[in-house]
Formats: sequence, structure tokens, C-alpha cells
Amino acid sequence: MKSNSALEFERLLGRAALVLWPDLPRGVQERLFETSVVGDGIIRNELASYLHDHHPRTAHPTRPVSAGNLGAA
Repeated sequence: MKSNSALEFERLLGRAALVLWPDLPRGVQERLFETSVVGDGIIRNELASYLHDHHPRTAHPTRPVSAGNLGAA
């Protein structure tokens, strides 16, 4: 069980990461994201949606659709 201090430090670092998120290099964003959601697909989708909604820079650009990809699922 984590101590109250450890939980508070995690909360503080998490808040700082969210504040600084738009200024972090893409690779750092990806490493933080992957480390935070390892093994939890539900929270992975929720966190991805949150970051995309609150930090447009993290939204992946749409891929161009070529004639060969039309109708592919």
C-alpha cells in the first residue's frame, strides 16, 4: 500500500504532466501515455479521448484516403 506522501507526489507529477503536455515533444508524450495506461484498455481509450479533446496538438492527423483504400475496413 502506498503512503499518503507517495500518492500526493504522484498526483502532483500527474497534474504537472497535464499542464506541460502541449509543450512536450511527441516522443515524451507517447512514452508518458504508454507508461500510464499499460494493461488497461478502457483507461487507455478514456485518456486518449481526454488528451485529444484538451490538447489538439496530440490529435493524430488524419491519414489521406487513396482510391485503393476506399471501402476498406
